[in-house]
Order: sequence, then structure tokens, then C-alpha cells
Amino acid sequence: MPSLPIASIVALALRDYGEGDDGSEMPVQEKSVLFDLLDRALDEATNFFSERAMPLDYLSRDAGQVFKSVAIFGDYADNLLGNEEWRKSFYVYENTVSALYAACKPEILGRPPVRRVAVFQYLRGIVEALVDGQDVTAVEQKISELLDESVVVNEAAQEVLKEPKEQWKIIQKGRIWDLSKTDFEALKHDFKKVEHKNIEIVDLLAFLKKKLEEMLNKNVSRRDFAERLQAIIDRYNSGASSTENYYDELVNFAESMKAEDERSVREGLTDDELEIFDLLKKEKMTEAETQKVKLAAKALLKRILEEHPRVLIEDWFRESQTRQIVKDALAEVLDATLPETYDKQLFQRKRDDVFEVILDYALSGAKFAA
Repeated sequence: MPSLPIASIVALALRDYGEGDDGSEMPVQEKSVLFDLLDRALDEATNFFSERAMPLDYLSRDAGQVFKSVAIFGDYADNLLGNEEWRKSFYVYENTVSALYAACKPEILGRPPVRRVAVFQYLRGIVEALVDGQDVTAVEQKISELLDESVVVNEAAQEVLKEPKEQWKIIQKGRIWDLSKTDFEALKHDFKKVEHKNIEIVDLLAFLKKKLEEMLNKNVSRRDFAERLQAIIDRYNSGASSTENYYDELVNFAESMKAEDERSVREGLTDDELEIFDLLKKEKMTEAETQKVKLAAKALLKRILEEHPRVLIEDWFRESQTRQIVKDALAEVLDATLPETYDKQLFQRKRDDVFEVILDYALSGAKFAA
């Protein structure tokens, strides 16, 4: 074979052997080339792990041992999650192995390489379940089918392969997170004792990203939270923060998210009212000004959502004339309700800020469409 990276060879092989000359399916005898490529990809992927003190080969020698050592897969997943380059390289290897395996079917069925493929797909499923919080049902089904495909005619071997199936089910690692009930100091204390620290970090980070997305969908003014979280991640990735400090920073960030998530209750506002309030408020407001801006947010939403004549008519956002009617209605309400300390320039900027957000929501179909 030419001295090319295995992924490049795979791409060429699948292009050349994916079809016959007339566009028909590939002749069976030509798949011997793909079998050789699959063996080479598996060997290179296995060497990748061995060089990083993560031996995988012995797990697939005996079908009964493939998924019995669940703790080992947890160790390896933790290692991969602690090194972004390792994880990306592993994805390349696994993609290559899986693509070649698919190209080798059905002739590959019942042959030893199938169990080796299962090892890499299983580890990929564990990592992705942790990183993305993915539902692993589809991955489990895929691996179950793959194990079935590795069953050979020998009846005794079938028994060995069938036995571990309940043992290898991917456990959806992670806490059931509830910010309102989380003991943040206990999280920091417990982290010092956990074995798989990278898994704990990824689990918390996955939750924070999902929760932050939910909070941003409710209030666009929370974009600074996204910037703060990214800054924490960047500091760690640059080597400026230790693993322990990184986790502490994420926990502190989670605590600030809890306070933000509960702010509408403290302010006595609905989520929509709080978002409008955040868009309207200015720096250094007095208590009297704050109360006036809250009332302005309530009045504005009541005007565009409840009162007649209707402002948000059907498809109002599609025509410049109806857009202007909405903007004028906002100006009328805000002129009557905002504090007198809002000068003309600030008033116009706040009106435009609110209008743009309402328009964006309407254009996306999220709310305020009619």
C-alpha cells in the first residue's frame, strides 16, 4: 500500500471499490482489498491506544471479554476526555474503522474483526454520551446488531457472545441536575475524591451548556453568560487553569446561573417581562427608576399581546408598514412609562433594542409572531 494516512487510503478505497465500472455493486472478490484495509485500520487504531497506555487488543480476543471490563472503558473515556487532541484522533480512527466495516459487509459477517470493530464503537458511544448527553439507545442497538453479526456457526461461541449483552449496556453517566437543589460546596468537595475527574468535568459542562441554551432562549440579555463560560473553557484549554481549579470555576459559574435562573421570581416578573426589563434598564438606576422600568416592561407586553386595536397582526413582521406600526406602539407605551431621566437618544436606543428582539423572535417563529 502507498505510504498515506489510513483515512486517505480509506477515502480512495471507498471511491474506487464502492461501485463497479458500470455503477453496479462491487464484485465480492474485490473486497479482499477492503478487508486488508480494515485490518490495517484496526491495527493502527489499536496501536494509537497502546502508545498511550490504553491497551484494547486483548478485549476483543475472547468474545466473552469484550464488554465485561466496563471499568476499563470508563478509564479510557476519562483519558480521552482529558485530551482534546486524543479525542479528535480517536474519532478519526473510529470513523475510519466503521466506514471500512460497512464497506466490507456482508462478507465480513462472522469474522473475527467484527468484535474489534465493536470495541471502538462501544468506546465512541460512551464518549459521545458523556460529551453531548446523547441518548445512547441507538448506539446500544447498533452494537447489539454488530455483536449478532460476529456470531459464528459454532454453537458454543454463540453462547459466549450472547451472555454479555446485558453487561455491556452503555450507562448514561451523569447526575440528574437541578440547580435549585444543588449543593455547590459539596460538589467541589466530592470532586477531590472522584476517580474519573475528566468525566465529571464533561458531565457538568454538558449540563451547563444545555441549561445556558435554555436560558438564552428565554432572555437574549444573558449573552454575557455564554462569554463567561467560554472564557473559563479557554483558560483551561490554554493550560492556565488546573483540573481542580477548572471544576471549581465551573461550579461557581453554575451557582451564578442558579441566581440568574431565579431572578424573575425575585424581581416579581414573568420571563418575558424580565427580558424586556433587561433590555430597557440602564446603568445605575435608583429604586424608583427600577420600579418604573418594571412597570414599563409589563405595560409594553400588555399592549402588544392583549390590548385592542391589535398591534401584532398576522405576519406583521413581513411588511415594512406593519413593522412601523409595531415600533410606533412601542414608542407610545415607553414614552408614557419610562423614567424622565431617559433622554431622547437613550429612549430611541431602548425602543429599537426591544423592537429588534421582538422582530427576531417573530421571524424565527419562537413568539410574538401574531
